[in-house]
Parts: sequence; C-alpha cells; structure tokens
Amino acid sequence: MIRRIPSGGYCYTIEFCKEISRDCIEKIHRVYYSLLNKLSNSFEIVVGLTALTIYYDPRILKYIDLDRIVLEALEDSERFELSFERKEWIIPVVYGGEFGLDIDSVVKYTGLTIDEIIKYHVSKKYLCYAIGFTPGFIYLGELCEKLIVPRLETPRLTVPPGSIGIADRLTGVYSVESPGGWRIIGRTPLKIFDFNRENPMPIKPGDIVSFKSISIEEYYELRDVFISDYHG
Repeated sequence: MIRRIPSGGYCYTIEFCKEISRDCIEKIHRVYYSLLNKLSNSFEIVVGLTALTIYYDPRILKYIDLDRIVLEALEDSERFELSFERKEWIIPVVYGGEFGLDIDSVVKYTGLTIDEIIKYHVSKKYLCYAIGFTPGFIYLGELCEKLIVPRLETPRLTVPPGSIGIADRLTGVYSVESPGGWRIIGRTPLKIFDFNRENPMPIKPGDIVSFKSISIEEYYELRDVFISDYHG
C-alpha cells in the first residue's frame, strides 16, 4: 500500500513498498516523471529504491497543494504508461586484477570462474533504479541469479571512483570515491559524475545500462573520458 508521508516542513515522502522489486521501481519511475512534468525546477525530487521524496519550499507551494499534485501523479501512473526518454548507456570495465578487489571472494561464494563472472555480468541490460547514496552512485538491477552475493561484512572506508560493485540482487557504479560495502569486481575508466558540467550526471532513473569488458590498454586510453562523450 502506498503511503504519503509529510516529513517536516520541507519534505514529502511517498513510500511505495517495503522491499526492492522491479514492479515497485517502475511504479516509482512513472510517478517521478509525472511529477517532473507537474512541478517546476524549484523542487528537488529524489528517487529511492522503495520511496520517492520531494523537497519543496512551502512559501512557493503549500503542503495541501503539493498533496493534490502527488495524488494526480499517482492516479496518472495507474491509468496509463507514462512515456519518457529512456537512454541506453554502455560502460566499459576492466574486470579482476588490481581493479576487481573482491572478485576472488565472488569466485568463492558463487563457484564460478572469473571468466564466467564477467560473462554473466556483461550479458544483461540493467535498469537504472536510482541515483544515490553518494553523488552519481548508480543502482542497477537485477543481477543474474548466479552472481547474487552478500555485501562485505566490513565496508571499506574508501572505494576508488569508477568501481563496479555487486551486492544482493543489484550491481552498481561508484562514480566518486567513497566508503562502500559492495563487492568490487572491476573498474571503469570513464568519468560518470562531474561537478563542473552543466549536467553532472547524465544517467537518469529509468535509463538502461550495460557493461562491456575491455583490456588494461583500453582502460588507459579511455581514462577520464566523460560518460556522455563515450560511444563504445
């Protein structure tokens, strides 16, 4: 059951589900893009894995009016499929070695070889579920069943930017250096997030992302190329 939750004077949360699922994510995306069409750029809408949060200024829009707009967006999402521009992205990755910090533990958990891990990881097109918990972190789902592994028991204090991780049923990209507890199987040379650009994070919720295995030589040739400038 969907819950509408006022969270203080400037925050409005819509809780869609208790557990992550593809159906729940697609529902969140439909409401998200409906709200983008209904609200001005002065509002920030954050897509989560089970909820969506709107940060608003009550001097511009009162809670009662925002609640009405949210109800309209929820009704729209039930009546028809909302269309939005869904882009596809390819992210090149060097798997294993010095860039795949946890690939040996994934071998141990899954019983797969490194080549099989790479084969299964690049074999799917992933839906971008959400962007967070740090700037540009990409949540992608769902993983091939054979690659499902738990998070690290002790998260790292520092994960290098570009690291590709897997945890539970998700895979993700650490776009900036940050702490993290996902198992790292590779790294992309591309710059995924750039504060200095007008559009610092071109990948959006609802986009499709796939991975491509590359060599070390290709990694250094592509180092720091921005994601929107890569056409691999």
